[in-house]
Amino acid sequence: MRSIRADEVPGVIRRRSAAIIVTVILMDAVLETYGTADFTAWPVAEPPQDGILALSGQMSPAEVGTAMAVVFSYAGIPTAPISDLHHLLDRHLAEAETLLAPGGLRVRDTATNAEILPGCCCGLESWREWRDVLRKQHIWLGHDPDTGLEYIAGAVRLKQEPRSPLSPMHEVEIRLDDLPALLTTVHLRLQGFLGLVGRWASETTPRAADRLVTVFDENFEITGPLELG
Repeated sequence: MRSIRADEVPGVIRRRSAAIIVTVILMDAVLETYGTADFTAWPVAEPPQDGILALSGQMSPAEVGTAMAVVFSYAGIPTAPISDLHHLLDRHLAEAETLLAPGGLRVRDTATNAEILPGCCCGLESWREWRDVLRKQHIWLGHDPDTGLEYIAGAVRLKQEPRSPLSPMHEVEIRLDDLPALLTTVHLRLQGFLGLVGRWASETTPRAADRLVTVFDENFEITGPLELG
């Protein structure tokens, strides 16, 4: 049996009465890919049907290209000439001082198929705010759809408004004891994604490779310690 990498663990593993049970609650970092279908500066993947791209170290080069297209398009950063991408990125940062991306953390319950998605105006750059849930604080999860947080005994219940008149309310409950492991998995997957960003950039725009990795790490807070205590 092959060993399982930490960033491949889909959820939280609990041991009960000598049996290992994998919980059905999954959490991952995602980007919204709307608007990338006509992107031509570099190869991108076919947009997911739901417009949501999960970030990890298991992505294809085209999927990484899609993630990069999302970030650059959302920020309005020019992508041509691609040989000057590092200068174009730094010019944007000199004006905006930060890099933002539409997305955040997605939570899923595979038993009920309920899914909590980042709402409008929620960004990947704020993913670490989920640590405040451990302190039973309110966090911003975006709007349209709006998401409510309710703290109950030992858990947090998330309720997201229907995404259309015919859609049901989505509700997911996370045990607070399970949240550190879920966030740790997200952290590891983002680190894997950052490694792929460096590999993608070294092949697509070598002069910008080191700068892109640094900027992504600083703005999306990827490699620093999670500090869940």
